[in-house]
Amino acid sequence: MANTSATGGYLSPVGTPTPADEALEDILQPMVAGITGLAGKYVRPRWQPGNPKQPEPTVNWCAIGVMNTKSDANPAIEHDGTGDGEDQYQRHQDVILLATFYGPNAQGYGQMLSDGMYVPQNSEALRAQNMAFVEAGELIAAPELINQQWVRRYDLRIRLRRKIERTYPVLNILSADTPVITG
Repeated sequence: MANTSATGGYLSPVGTPTPADEALEDILQPMVAGITGLAGKYVRPRWQPGNPKQPEPTVNWCAIGVMNTKSDANPAIEHDGTGDGEDQYQRHQDVILLATFYGPNAQGYGQMLSDGMYVPQNSEALRAQNMAFVEAGELIAAPELINQQWVRRYDLRIRLRRKIERTYPVLNILSADTPVITG
């Protein structure tokens, strides 16, 4: 069991952690597939164990990965005095998603994702995960020479914002031994 403020020492948050790593990619992958219309198997995590074979140059596909997260400067911490008490921690974080498109229509799929991110209905699933779309960056050509053949490649950075919420077991102060000074 985690410490509480009564036991002293470091406090870990309680409850379900904010999605990160593969769990965050599992939220973003269907978004990219749904907006572009690419089959789910062709929207892949950028980093995978075992380096699976890349699709052929004639296949349109996308690699996605979270490249950067930046938290805002000051979290809000509010004590909830109901029950035994707990501290509610909240802050916001920018998440930069890099979507790299490959294939003969790579530029078109990149533009489709960029444009589609601005459609309000496409943000509904993100909102359910305490996330919001902020902006799509430039679509940048970055062709790759793979097996002595040039392959079309376009990179697109998507900036999202998400709310991080955590609960820490900081208990209510029920009594204290302090001297009373009267003047």
